[in-house]
Amino acid sequence: MHYAATASLSFGSLGLLRLFGASWPWSLAAGLGVYLGTGGWRYFYVAVRTAKRDLNGLYVLLRVKLWIWRYMRNGSTVPSIFAQTVKHHPNKPALVYEATGETWTFSQLDQLCNAVAHWALSQGWTSGDVVALFMESRPLQVALWLGLAKVGVEAALINFNLRRDSLLHCLGVSGARGLVFAVELADAVSEVSSSLAPSAILFYTGDLTPDQVDALNAKPLDSILASSPRHPPPYTQSKGFNDRLFYIYTSGTTGLPKAAIVVHSRYYRIAAFGYYSFRMRPDDVIYDCLPLYHSAGNIMGVGQCVIHGLTVVVKKKFSASRFWEDCIRHNCTVVQYIGEICRYLLSQPVVWEAFMERFGIKQIGEFYGATECNCSIANMDGKVGACGFNSRILPNVYPIRLVKVDEDTMELVRNKEGLCVPCRPGEPGLLVGKINQQDPLRRFDGYASQDATRKKIAHNVFKKNDSAYLSGVEGKAGMAAIADIAGGFNCESFLREIQKALPPYARPVFLRISPHVDTTGTFKIQKTRLQREGYDPRITTDQIYILNSRAGRYELDTTHFFFFFFFLSST
Repeated sequence: MHYAATASLSFGSLGLLRLFGASWPWSLAAGLGVYLGTGGWRYFYVAVRTAKRDLNGLYVLLRVKLWIWRYMRNGSTVPSIFAQTVKHHPNKPALVYEATGETWTFSQLDQLCNAVAHWALSQGWTSGDVVALFMESRPLQVALWLGLAKVGVEAALINFNLRRDSLLHCLGVSGARGLVFAVELADAVSEVSSSLAPSAILFYTGDLTPDQVDALNAKPLDSILASSPRHPPPYTQSKGFNDRLFYIYTSGTTGLPKAAIVVHSRYYRIAAFGYYSFRMRPDDVIYDCLPLYHSAGNIMGVGQCVIHGLTVVVKKKFSASRFWEDCIRHNCTVVQYIGEICRYLLSQPVVWEAFMERFGIKQIGEFYGATECNCSIANMDGKVGACGFNSRILPNVYPIRLVKVDEDTMELVRNKEGLCVPCRPGEPGLLVGKINQQDPLRRFDGYASQDATRKKIAHNVFKKNDSAYLSGVEGKAGMAAIADIAGGFNCESFLREIQKALPPYARPVFLRISPHVDTTGTFKIQKTRLQREGYDPRITTDQIYILNSRAGRYELDTTHFFFFFFFLSST
């Protein structure tokens, strides 16, 4: 608003001077003087410093929008885009399985996808049905979801760390009619098999013992696919670019995982933004050591193979000791990572510049986003420490914003008009993205649960009667505060129970044992003080326990620890 008022005042001065007969040069000079004198110099300075970055971002945005427009006009889907990729690179390596060294060319991958599609049709599955995939990362997982998509069947990509209640929840919320699991997860499936829907059909990949096969009543998928036809399935695509492709689940560190809906246009958008933002090339080879149940590994990574014809090396699980050996062996030119991986490789907390210098990295391209969000951002110009930007000179081209929240209640702060309050440069806040369901770049497809979808939407954010997506990214569970009024809390039994119910990343690293619970006047737990104090023993007299993963127990803390919160800044 300030810049708009300044511009109005300067234009008003320009018009007034012309009205009184001043020449154009004098009028322009005076108008510019008024503009700079009333604070417009700051906008001018920002525009000069960020113009190159913002214009590059605009170029990438327009390029992706153009392709999306073409695909929507042609009624394209991810399988049809992949068919064009296969046509252009039939004999080029598409996926390499690092664990075995096996390589699938684009033609071979397409034929395997066709076998999957024929298998799906033979089961009587039709467009809109869901099949759950539960396995560690492997090229077959790509062939399964892509082959299912060829006949309109949607895959639910289940986190292979989940067990018991969380696993059952994910299978149930997707409404899956079938489950494909790998043999390394047979025990996890056995734990929940008696609670699965009677109509659910189980298939396994790998080798099970006869007793396991009988106990699970599972069918061997490998032999079924080996005998399935390899030609395209007899199916007329009934889905469009904005229809469902598959489900990816949130991590579930603060509750049960939510099934995020990924439509075909979203898959393309995420992959395309990564390709164009970070200037990848068709001859690049990507090392993908991230799990394929996650959008980073399966869309940003594998999507470069499916959409743009790059070769992707699939790693079963990340290994710091074999990381560079793998990259050298497969001639990888692009490495995909999440924040912690750089620290594991470098073994120190401050990573960016040191990481580039030590390993000779030419370019680091970081981005922030979530599977379901409409406000992804990317660091396109290599600014150290940044995960993205919000244009100050073209803010409406990609309408996202950092808005203020009340740190005590985490409610949105609103002005007297009832609208959200933007953060100033340097202030932490919540990232929001304006929703437009007609624009594939700005739509929010939500979750399988309508209730979960509604909770991620706010209204009257940018202007009256609008709607926006609320980010709030789930992370690793840090500390659990436990009120032990009777003094009978047992760390060992607590750990045994959470190991049964929670994946490793959701288990609290720290336990803070308190003799009582602090509540507000309305009997709500005072979480803010606990968040502020964390697990620093200099501040609290509560007992602090630390999870020793190697020893398999919680141990009483006798040292001092510091805790940090990371916020997305509006600078």
